[in-house]
Amino acid sequence: MQFRVVKKPEISQKQYFLIMLAAITLALLTSGLFILLLGFNPLGVYASMIQGAFGSAYRIEQTIVAAVPLIIISLGVAIAFKMKFWNIGGEGQVIMGAFFASFLALNYQHLSRPLLLLLMVVAGFIGGALWGLIPAFLKAKWDTNETIVTLMLNYIALKWVTYLQYGPWKDPASLGFPKIANFTENAILPKLFGVHIGWVIALILVVIMYIFMNYSKKGFEIAVLGESINTARYAGINIFRTILFTMFLSGGLCGLAGMIQASAVINTLSVEVAGGVGFTAIITAWLGALKPHWIVVVSVLFAAMVQGGSYIQTAFGISAASASIIQAMILFFVLGSDFFTKYKVVIGSSLPADRKGAK
Repeated sequence: MQFRVVKKPEISQKQYFLIMLAAITLALLTSGLFILLLGFNPLGVYASMIQGAFGSAYRIEQTIVAAVPLIIISLGVAIAFKMKFWNIGGEGQVIMGAFFASFLALNYQHLSRPLLLLLMVVAGFIGGALWGLIPAFLKAKWDTNETIVTLMLNYIALKWVTYLQYGPWKDPASLGFPKIANFTENAILPKLFGVHIGWVIALILVVIMYIFMNYSKKGFEIAVLGESINTARYAGINIFRTILFTMFLSGGLCGLAGMIQASAVINTLSVEVAGGVGFTAIITAWLGALKPHWIVVVSVLFAAMVQGGSYIQTAFGISAASASIIQAMILFFVLGSDFFTKYKVVIGSSLPADRKGAK
């Protein structure tokens, strides 16, 4: 008896939906058993998680706030992944975007609010884009391993902000505490419907990226390069420029998310500005099948799961570790389901006919 893994042809949206539905069902059943072992009613815990994420206007606002950076960074990561460029450096690109934007916020407070915020948006994008160009150039020029380079750049960015926080940018008024001064009001993004306007920026970017990836020449070139570098060469695509452009855009989107987090959420520059969301966005980008509209759905659901996980700690007295285990089991099944969207397991006692002949 032999087991073989065979690549599936492209599946329909309906099949994809059914596979994901089966994964979520299994995830809830397995997590339910764990909750039972903790001595709680699984249905009550799940209901409380929904309550914690959407049970009031304030909780909805917090869920949206958590979803905004996930959406924007996932878009940035997705475009790189579409090219088969494994950008694991979203965290560092977020930090550098926040750094560039914070420089303007801390040194040009005299500017009018609209002008300063516009400059911060541009600076945030450029900061992340330049950080993304480093691994892109190394990859395009010398075919270096982008996974390692982007990952290591995360730590360089983090240590750079740590240096600023403890050194040159340390706020003299912080009474010795290693903290960078808070932004003035004109450097903080305004709110719309109770949530900072980052959610508006995120939705606009989703529409732009959907059009770009599906209807533009450059989006087509990125997809072709991701499928086959030889095909891209044959089609006359400039490989060097396409890699640089893609990572400029990918890093820029991550940097823009950093600007939004620094301006609207923590109101300063800190080592906590990224908070691991750059890594989480890798998960949401994959679960969203690298498609902008699905990324929105997945990011909101993921943010809701995190918010709900925090709520049940208070509502049921469940430890933070146990809440994380519940979230991890749900993610395990949902991420695992991605395998079955691309491959199938064939059980047979002999080799396929074509391989028999070859043998």
